[in-house]
Parts: sequence; C-alpha cells; structure tokens
Amino acid sequence: MKTPVSTVIGRVIIYFILGLLAFLTLYPFWHVIMYSISASEAAMEGGLFFFPRKPTLAAYSLLARNKLIFTTYKNSIIRTVVGTCINLIMTASIAYPLSVKRFIGRNFWTMVIFFTMLFSGGMIPTYLLVKELGLLNSMWALILPGSISAYNMFIMRNFFQSIPPSLEESANIDGATPPRILVSIIMPLSKPVFAALALFYGIAHWNSYIDCVLYIDDLSKQVLQVYLRSMINVTAFGQVGEAADRAAIAGTGMSEETMKMAAISASVIPIIIIYPWLQKYYVKGVLIGSIKG
Repeated sequence: MKTPVSTVIGRVIIYFILGLLAFLTLYPFWHVIMYSISASEAAMEGGLFFFPRKPTLAAYSLLARNKLIFTTYKNSIIRTVVGTCINLIMTASIAYPLSVKRFIGRNFWTMVIFFTMLFSGGMIPTYLLVKELGLLNSMWALILPGSISAYNMFIMRNFFQSIPPSLEESANIDGATPPRILVSIIMPLSKPVFAALALFYGIAHWNSYIDCVLYIDDLSKQVLQVYLRSMINVTAFGQVGEAADRAAIAGTGMSEETMKMAAISASVIPIIIIYPWLQKYYVKGVLIGSIKG
C-alpha cells in the first residue's frame, strides 16, 4: 500500500526537527574536541569547528605531563565509585522497608523523608556538622553528606512495589529474613532501577565541585572539576600547577583556550565510556520506578 504524501511530509518534518535538536545538543561537545586537537595558531582564528585545523595532540601530550591533573582525576574516580556504591546501598536499605505495606510507621517515615525534599538543613549548618564530625579535608566529606537522595529513594521504592508480593511471601515461608529477601530476590530483579540510579548518582558525583570547594583545602585531595574550574577562571593556564608544568606550558607556546578544551574533553571520557553499558536499563528503570506505586 502506497504511503500517503501527507504522512511522508510529516515524517520528514519530524526527522528534520529531531536531527536539528540532536545537532544542537551534540555540536558544542564536538566543537570542544575539534578545538582541542587543532593547532593553537589555527584555533585562535575563531569561528565554528566542524573539523580540526592542523590536527595535533600537543595539548593532550602537555596535559598528560601535568601531575595535578592525574591526582585530581584519581580523586574524582575514587569519589564517584565509592560514593555511588554507598548511595545505592543506603538507598536500597531505606527504600525496601518503605515498600513493604506491613512495615509499622511506613507512612510517617515516608512523610519525614519527603519533607527533606522541600527543606534542607542549609549550607552553614551542614558545614558546621561536617566540621564537628572531623570530616574536613577528607574524601568522606564529599560522600557521606549526600549518601542518599530522597528523590532517588522514592524511585527505587516505587520500583520495589512493582515486584509481585508473592515472591516475598514464598521466601518468608521458606524462612528467609528481610535482609536475605532484599539481597537474594529484590535486588537481582531490580537491575534496571539500580543501573538508572547508579548513572544519576555517578554523574552527580563526577560533576560536583561546590562541596569540594567548601570542605577540601588540600590541593592533593581536590577533585577534577575544581581543578578545571580553576583553569577556566584564571587568566592563564600557567597559574595552575607546579613550576615545572608552568615552564613546560610556556615553552610550547600552547594557547590557554586549547588547553582548556583538552582538559574539558578529558573530563567527560569516563561518562562516555560508562553510559552505553547502562543505557539499556536507564529508560525502563526510571519509567517503572517513577510511575508505579
């Protein structure tokens, strides 16, 4: 059967709009990559970058010799991995009992947690609490204060509620305890929501820098985003890092903008690597967790 002309025109318009939106979303990142692998003198000419001008990896080579970049990169990876694992454990530990209807005080604790979504403790009280706990200048200051998100907890709770209660009842008959049910039955069936929330928590940890600015003074314990922020805000890249790094930068004639673009490109590599592995669970986990229950 021949497709009507109106249908073809409609599809063309829809594909054009979607393609345009995809281009507007992806091009800024493409521009950053092309700029970072272009020679400094060519990059300084300005304009849009669809392809590299006089391709070179000099900026990345120079970046690889900066010891502080590797230190902050390592700190960010440790924070993201450890923080995300703690986030998921804490979220599941609270979401599971709140998903069980026979749990005493279920509605009360749900309202208490919901209240924290509307009102926070404030920046100054939180800082004073972190200080009194002796967490300043430690990785735990970046992980423990945000060890659980109320919004993500509700998503996981709703997903748990979508699991047939008969599975839990069968486990109870066999003598399984609630922790055993959570670990052996609920969690294996909840891979989509765990993958989606791991992505949420991981990206939040990787991109966060405000808490590091507040709680970390030691340069060797700072995360990558704080270092990149310093690079972007200073008047010259050579003001950041050790004397040897400043001498190396000055000797190459590399422009400040090219170095910034190379550093920004390097900072998103982990997210680009991880996202394809979690994408297949992402939509399913979020949709089921946010609608059911």
